[in-house]
Amino acid sequence: MNRLTTPFGSYELSRFPEDPRDRLRAWDAADEYLLRHLASGTGERGPVDLAGAGQITVLGDRWGALTTALAAFRPTQITDSYLSRASTAANLDRAGIGTAKSTVRLLTTQDPPPERIDVLLVRVPKSLALLEDQLYRLAPHVHAGTVIVGTGMVKEIHTSTLNLFERILGPTRTSLAEKKARLIFCTPAAAGGTRGDDPWPVTYKLDQDAGSGAGLTAVNHAGIFCADRLDIGTRFFLQSIPTNTNGARVVDLGCGNGIVGTAVAVADPRAEVVFTDESYQAIASAKATFRANVHRERERADFLVGDGVAMLDPGSVDLILCNPPFHSHQATSDATALRMFAQSRKALRPRGELWVVANRHMGYHTHLRRLFGNSEVVASEPKFVVLRAVKEDRPRGHRPD
Repeated sequence: MNRLTTPFGSYELSRFPEDPRDRLRAWDAADEYLLRHLASGTGERGPVDLAGAGQITVLGDRWGALTTALAAFRPTQITDSYLSRASTAANLDRAGIGTAKSTVRLLTTQDPPPERIDVLLVRVPKSLALLEDQLYRLAPHVHAGTVIVGTGMVKEIHTSTLNLFERILGPTRTSLAEKKARLIFCTPAAAGGTRGDDPWPVTYKLDQDAGSGAGLTAVNHAGIFCADRLDIGTRFFLQSIPTNTNGARVVDLGCGNGIVGTAVAVADPRAEVVFTDESYQAIASAKATFRANVHRERERADFLVGDGVAMLDPGSVDLILCNPPFHSHQATSDATALRMFAQSRKALRPRGELWVVANRHMGYHTHLRRLFGNSEVVASEPKFVVLRAVKEDRPRGHRPD
């Protein structure tokens, strides 16, 4: 946990879930730059009168630093991430600030936005598609007097980023860089500024090389990895996953658009499939993908937004299928994947199986062998490997839960 000092106060902040070994802060120079600008102005632009500004919306706040620092002004946060939302709530509580509607509102990218937005603060996301979709969704709610300021690290802000602001909202320029961070200033057009239609979600059909997913329809909301086509890792996974599950309870962990779990549901109508992801956009995609392919009166499927499978009862799952992420925003990290693996072992029944597809260089077989006591290569190619681990009653070298 670290302390962020801002013109609006000083706050102890942490990421979620809290891990004392995690040395990454819950904010960066881009957050600090934006908060300094709001208080004192940047260049020829003066400070923003937040107290008299009206409705303040914070889009894409990664760990709640912006929302917590501005809580006195009753902002509305919009995020696609369950973990970011949980982090914000925890940081607000730590600061003695509640999340009641009269103080701070925490919305998801799937919720209706505020009717009128007077100040829009945008933390530029990694996904350009997600930014595009959210700017289209928010454009009807801004007006000619809305103050719009974006922020991000220099490496996150590209010409394409600025073009989106310009095309969807209005004239756009950037600030000088400070500590490798930059601000984006956008002036909304008098008539709302929206040009064109939101292209998301995108729908496409899988070809015959997609293994058990061949012929299925995928629906991708903005922000899903490889949003307009099937990524090569999932394509390889679909050629290997078990689909004759004998009515098992199967989890599509980190489901993305849900095509893996849907392939199981189509192949085995008796299977009970649980789709989990920390992205609200992903769960919306998984629901749409499932409904586009599974046509039966009694759908045996659950769709859960959360931290991996932490919300599932221990020993309640037969099979977990996982294509884990190996990035946390801009940083390459295996922390999320390793947390998924540990959660999976707890959620699986004895003799339950975890199947993982991953880039070969991640070396997950070592982690699985340490955690489960075993790890088997099911399929491999130069770039990807599919691994299988079985939950034994007492894996060698592992302490019981």
